[in-house]
Amino acid sequence: MIDELTSIDWDASRSSFTHNLDARVKLILVLLMIILVVSYPISWGIVYIAIPFGLIIASLWALSTLPVKTYLTRFVMTLPFGFFIIFFQIFFKNSHYQTATEIPLPFPFFPVYYESVEFATLLLLKFLLCISAILLLSSTTPMQELLKAGRRLGLPSVMALSLGMMIRYLFLFATMYTQIHHALQGRNFDPWAKDLPYRYRIRTLGYAMGVLFLRAYEQGERTYSAMLCRGYGSHALDHLQKKALTHIDLIVLTALGIAMPVITASAFFLYG
Repeated sequence: MIDELTSIDWDASRSSFTHNLDARVKLILVLLMIILVVSYPISWGIVYIAIPFGLIIASLWALSTLPVKTYLTRFVMTLPFGFFIIFFQIFFKNSHYQTATEIPLPFPFFPVYYESVEFATLLLLKFLLCISAILLLSSTTPMQELLKAGRRLGLPSVMALSLGMMIRYLFLFATMYTQIHHALQGRNFDPWAKDLPYRYRIRTLGYAMGVLFLRAYEQGERTYSAMLCRGYGSHALDHLQKKALTHIDLIVLTALGIAMPVITASAFFLYG
């Protein structure tokens, strides 16, 4: 866990064309892409915007010089969060369609509907585009730059500070989890061991979870006290220096900011 978090932060700190784009430009473009994809009606017209949007994401990823394996690894890790919700759509009648045509299958106890399969496919396509855009943003932009970009775009200072502390605390939480995990391994405790009583395993895991939350609470108190001693409060991000966009930033923002809505509108009017 801690290794994956560190690798994301390391990759985001590299230097390339995509990395060097202003965080505000990347944040606006990613949010615009997600809004356009999510708001597009459930129809096969989404395919005609998925292809150019996918090419945009692939081009920016290629310009970032990050390995394709990195994208695939993180993509596979995030896929289960939405895939199971989308998969179970096929077993229920969908309200977006007036009819429900059951697909003849050898297991009649779980009816599968053609319209629901179509809906799940289109929903999966939207999910893949949104996840790919978020992966591109998180893999090419340091978190602190994203917070500064959000603050410059009007995000309230309290929200920016809370998000920053939450994300930074993930590293501490992962370290605590790793320490407790190694402590259990050092005592030859295996929660899947069949030779240990079931109640003993459950009780030990409960103690471990309790210790984890207590240590997290204590660390939070120490972190809060350290912040106060250094004068770090809710207005810490109120006085950011103004940062002008470069010519490349303006060109990319203007080109993609116009191209993506035009592509979406064209697909809607031509294919529905």
